[in-house]
Amino acid sequence: MEQTLPKMLKNVVSQYSGVAAQYSRDSKGNFQPVTYKDFFETIQNIAAGLISIGIKRGDHVGLISDNRKEWQQSSMAIMAIGAADVPRGCDATEHDLRFILNSADCSTVIAENSTQVKKILDLKQDLPSLKQLICFDSFTEEDVKFAKNKKVEIFSFAEIISIGEKYRVANPTKIDEEIELGTEDDIACIIFTSGTTGEPKGVMLTHKNFITQLDELQERIFLFPGDKALCVLPVWHAFQRLCEYVILVQASALCYSKPVGSILLSDIQKLNPQLMPAVPRVFESVYEGVLRTMRKTGGIVLVLFNFFTSVSLLHSKIDRRLFRKTARFKNDYLILSWIALVIPWLLLYPLKLLGGVIVFKKIRAKLGKNFRAGVSGGGALPPQIDAFFWAIGVNVVEGYGLTETAPVVSVRSIKNPIFGTVGKPIRGVEVRIVDEDGNVLPRCKKGVVQVRGGTVMKGYYKRDDLTAKVMHDDWFDTGDIGILTIDGELVLKGRMKDTIVLRGGENIEPAAIEMQINDSRYVIQSMVVGQDQRYLGALIIPCQEEVINYATENGIPHSSYADLLKKDEIIKLIDSEVQNIVNAKNGFKMFEKISRIVLIPKPFEVGIELSAKQEIMRHKISTIYSKEIETMFN
Repeated sequence: MEQTLPKMLKNVVSQYSGVAAQYSRDSKGNFQPVTYKDFFETIQNIAAGLISIGIKRGDHVGLISDNRKEWQQSSMAIMAIGAADVPRGCDATEHDLRFILNSADCSTVIAENSTQVKKILDLKQDLPSLKQLICFDSFTEEDVKFAKNKKVEIFSFAEIISIGEKYRVANPTKIDEEIELGTEDDIACIIFTSGTTGEPKGVMLTHKNFITQLDELQERIFLFPGDKALCVLPVWHAFQRLCEYVILVQASALCYSKPVGSILLSDIQKLNPQLMPAVPRVFESVYEGVLRTMRKTGGIVLVLFNFFTSVSLLHSKIDRRLFRKTARFKNDYLILSWIALVIPWLLLYPLKLLGGVIVFKKIRAKLGKNFRAGVSGGGALPPQIDAFFWAIGVNVVEGYGLTETAPVVSVRSIKNPIFGTVGKPIRGVEVRIVDEDGNVLPRCKKGVVQVRGGTVMKGYYKRDDLTAKVMHDDWFDTGDIGILTIDGELVLKGRMKDTIVLRGGENIEPAAIEMQINDSRYVIQSMVVGQDQRYLGALIIPCQEEVINYATENGIPHSSYADLLKKDEIIKLIDSEVQNIVNAKNGFKMFEKISRIVLIPKPFEVGIELSAKQEIMRHKISTIYSKEIETMFN
């Protein structure tokens, strides 16, 4: 394997120059291919254009855009000349952009459109290093005047390519020389992820971090030259970024779509992709869409669907048990148990095949004629959705990782997936489970997941203090709770650290939200929950005195304080408080909204829910109040 990503791409281009590397919509909405030859030619021109405007090896270039063909072209061009991109999506807040671009010392920023250009220029007084802006889409004369007023030079993307073409004529070997100078330890990008205080942390990822994964991932997530993979996620997320490298190293094509139901399904029919990497929420939407369609159709179709789904779910469960396709925590391969399961397996098999022909074939057709697998990452895939796709013959494999591990730690194999796990660690990566004191635990014992290997980040940019907190003798402490099966697959059991990841892949730091909620006179404590869910909920400890006063003033009858907290008037009171606090006006994002609450009568106590430092112990509270939390998401 080559040492850097541009070298890897150059090698692929030398073998598959005429194969399509990208598919994107033209002005009429039709998908048009870009060959690997043209893809690499454009990258070289962009790289030359960047050198021409003063970008040099070691510089950091902001890349504020959603996923599109120009994103990958620009990112590769930046890396080709030894610089690093600092990516973020168009939904980034001004606070995030100010912090990220300033912290990473970005003198040049590439922005998707005029809206992003204006947003960045508005922050110029807080971005003293900013000197140049490049815009993918067209910008206005007003943008040019605004930029000039801010003493920022602005270029169109087409202009950079044109400048680069001229530079390459005068310096025909320069870009190749720059590519060859690259080493595996060069920083490829700095991805800012949320920190425990709410301030982003800049994760420095090297070319080695990404390259380490590509060897084995070609075996687990296999594609052939010319295959297509649908790209629907924000590429600044490490998961989508790595998926794109897995696609490119196998000379397959990146097909740019959107994670919107109608658009996604339409694009699948047009493109017939073999692979779709996505967050759990995308697969959940497909699942819910199928159920809605069946319920709407009703009649005999719904009866047949429910019957064959039940049969297939049961057969798949037996099949996994018989052939060791499910997580195992003890040696349970007993001959008598096996014999007992064979008979129902044989009896159900013809019915499952019949269901495949009558019902499931039509569902699978919605994913195109060539669909081979979906790859779920960025959060936990709900077990019922995992089981459903398995039962109807749609292969969706789940992986696990973090931005700090670039991101893959493990992933199920498409050829041999093990249900209930996120697969075995990939080659070049070690996983161990430790207890709270750091002692290594044997297999089948639950503890904290630690990772070591070539995928682990170089560190947090300019934050050696934060790096030291998570690195222990080359082992990265993930903060996740897990267990290794008897066969060495990893099963996740929750999180020790505070960050909540929703099914859509959104990272949320609950501490900042809780701090605001606790400012209400009606609340003394709170804990935000929602890991692997579609939305956030909150456990609320109301202020007993204030709530009782409110009840007295408003004539709300009650027999006890616990009874009072069940009253609709009190629930509405607290919920209204939360909604007035956690909203866009107060600087919160839409996905940080608290959709459900549960009122808890007893305050959290030291030694039970609180640590000696009075800090809430989230994993313990999640266990103690598991039933209450469950009600918020059912």
